[in-house]
Amino acid sequence: MQKTSKLARDGAKWGLIMVAPTIIGLLVLNIWPFIQAIYMSFSKSLPFGMFEFEGIDNYVEMFQNVEFWKATWNTILFCILTVPVGIFLALLVAVLLNSKIRGRTTFRAIFFLPMVVAPAAVAMVWKWIFNTQYGIINTLFGANIGWLTDARFVLFTCAIVQIWSNIGYDAVLLLAGLQNVSATLYEAADLDGASKVKQFFSITLPMVSPTLFVVMIMRLMSSLKVFDLIYMMVDDANPALNDAQSLMSLFYRQSFIAGDKGYASAIVVWTVLLIGIVTIFQFIGQKKWVNYEV
Repeated sequence: MQKTSKLARDGAKWGLIMVAPTIIGLLVLNIWPFIQAIYMSFSKSLPFGMFEFEGIDNYVEMFQNVEFWKATWNTILFCILTVPVGIFLALLVAVLLNSKIRGRTTFRAIFFLPMVVAPAAVAMVWKWIFNTQYGIINTLFGANIGWLTDARFVLFTCAIVQIWSNIGYDAVLLLAGLQNVSATLYEAADLDGASKVKQFFSITLPMVSPTLFVVMIMRLMSSLKVFDLIYMMVDDANPALNDAQSLMSLFYRQSFIAGDKGYASAIVVWTVLLIGIVTIFQFIGQKKWVNYEV
C-alpha cells in the first residue's frame, strides 16, 4: 500500500512537471494580462504608460457611446451571419467527405487549404474578387456594387470570407466525429428500411452532436473576437467602416490609434463578458440536443 502511494505521488509530481510549462504560459500570457486589463478598464491612461484609477468612468462613457453599441451590434450580426451557415456547410462537407467517393483525400486537403494560407493573403485575394471597379464578381454579372464600400453589403461580404476560411477546419473536426459513428447503426437502419435522410437525422446528427457542440463554441468565440479579417478588408478610409467595425476593431482603434488604453480595456472586458454569457447559454442549451450516449 505504501509503495502504491509513493508511486501515485511520483506520478502526480511528474504530471505537474510536464504540465507546468503550459500552466505558466497560461498565467503569464492570458490570465495576468486579463487581470491587468480589468484594472486598466477602471483607470485613465496617462503619458509614459502610467494609469490613474478613476472608477467606472470608462464604462459610463462606453455605454453612452453610439459607436460602441454599433460595434456590438456589428459583432452580434457577424456571428448570426457566419456561425449557422458556416457550421451547416461544414457539416455538409464532412458528410460528403465521409462518403465513399473517389479522391476523398484530395478533397479533404483542398477544403483544409484555407486554414494554412496567411490571413493577409486571403484578404488580398477576396478584396480583389469583390473590388467595385475590376473585381471578378462585378465583372461577371456586369454590376457596379460596392461590396466592401457600401454599408448595406460590407458586413455580409466579410461574413462570406469568414465562412469560406473556416469551412475546411470545421469540416475536418466534424469528419473525425463522423468516423467514430459505428457502421452497425447504419446497417441496422438499412434493414429497417430507413431512408438516408432519416438515417442522417436519427443517427448521424445525434451521434456527431458532441463534436458539433465543440465546433459551435469555437466558432462563436472566434466570431465574437473577429478582428484581423475586418481590419485587412475594411481600411480606415473606407466609408463603410462604421458598419463593419467589430468590438475588437474598435478596441484596436481606441488603444493603438487614439491611445486611450483605459477605454479600450473596458471594451475588452465587455467582449469577454459577452463571450461568457453566450457560452453559458450554450452549455445550458446543449442538454436538450447534445447526445453523449454511445
